[in-house]
Amino acid sequence: MESLENMENVHIFTHPLLQHKISRLRDENTGTNEFRKLVEEIAMLEGYEALSDLPLQDVEVTTPIETCMTPMIAGRKLAVVPILRAGLGMVSGILALTPTAKVGHIGLYRDPETHEPHEYYCKLPSPIEERTILVVDPMLATGGSGVDAVNLIKQHGGVKIKFMCIIAAPEGLKRLHEAHPDIQIYVGHLDRCLNEHAYICPGLGDAGDRIFGTK
Repeated sequence: MESLENMENVHIFTHPLLQHKISRLRDENTGTNEFRKLVEEIAMLEGYEALSDLPLQDVEVTTPIETCMTPMIAGRKLAVVPILRAGLGMVSGILALTPTAKVGHIGLYRDPETHEPHEYYCKLPSPIEERTILVVDPMLATGGSGVDAVNLIKQHGGVKIKFMCIIAAPEGLKRLHEAHPDIQIYVGHLDRCLNEHAYICPGLGDAGDRIFGTK
């Protein structure tokens, strides 16, 4: 895995707080309510780092003492784009950091036989080309959904794109990086492999089912 971890534009988190929360996600005894809260907290912690390069501009602010020039986020700011449906669980964590961010949605479902994604919905904030775009999905398994989501955003004019997940399989991370070497990829934990059903091992099961309580 060393070669994957050292890929340019790939950031794999090691912070103890993140690793602890991801371990709680993995536990099959973690219920829906706690799972949902953990996903939100992890997204916030990862987003804090992933958005560290948002552009700033000095604006004039009057404090109780005096008027000063002080930095605030510049331009059209941020678009958060979850891959439906599991990616929805990460949105509130990002919005806690940047409440004015716009939210788009990309709907992809995985073919049960081929494990390849198929698009059924795409709605992005406009003008998308002027925004920093953060694509979120808890799991990066085969990489198919991530690759297709970034393809769709680029086709709509998106330029500055980041992808953020909680758990990735080496196969999916490699596929996404090779297809889109220009984007920043943020990974909470790099797991061992995919099994014969294209589930991440050890993983945490189906993130969408666990977030929304559907099994």
